[in-house]
Amino acid sequence: MKNSFIEKYRTDYEFRTFSSAWLSLGITVGFAAYNGYLGIAKGSLWHGSIAAYYIILAIIREIILLSERKIRTQENRNKARLRTFRVSSAFLMLLNIALICPIALMVMFEKPVTMGKIPAIAMAAYTTYKIIMASVNFGSKKKKLSGNILISELRAINLIDAIVSVMSLQNTLIMVNGGAESMLTLSAITSGAMYALVLVITIRLLMTKTRAG
Repeated sequence: MKNSFIEKYRTDYEFRTFSSAWLSLGITVGFAAYNGYLGIAKGSLWHGSIAAYYIILAIIREIILLSERKIRTQENRNKARLRTFRVSSAFLMLLNIALICPIALMVMFEKPVTMGKIPAIAMAAYTTYKIIMASVNFGSKKKKLSGNILISELRAINLIDAIVSVMSLQNTLIMVNGGAESMLTLSAITSGAMYALVLVITIRLLMTKTRAG
């Protein structure tokens, strides 16, 4: 059983993508709970806004994964997937709006709470994982096109998640090291550039939706 799962994970691109998405969903829920706790316990707007981002991200992944499980038993899968894509795309637009608050806090160099090394290490590990997974999926895109529009959406979401993780890691490291006003300009430039990239990814995904339906 174990060998068959590994073999399917290695050779079946769709199976690998959705399996990884379930793992990412679990991690996302964990980070939403952690940041939500800090937001409430410490009265931190930063952690509260990041928790809101992770909650919406988890909702998008859950919509896609649960819908795909049902769609596999239906005859007209493409239309069903397009309906799911439209619903999840609306949440993706909401996700872009939700990112404005934490990015604004980074730009204004608002220090939420005193951060320790453990959150920094956890965020660094999570960021590394997301960058690796996003890079692997991007490399596989040209080799194994499945025609499943939800696969394309998961790729885009993973890439956005990796970008936001880099922004969060940047802010966390600044908090751990005490921060400095001299970092304000760098934080503003990098945060603005990465948010612009998130918007580009979202727009390209919505253009895919327009061409598909």
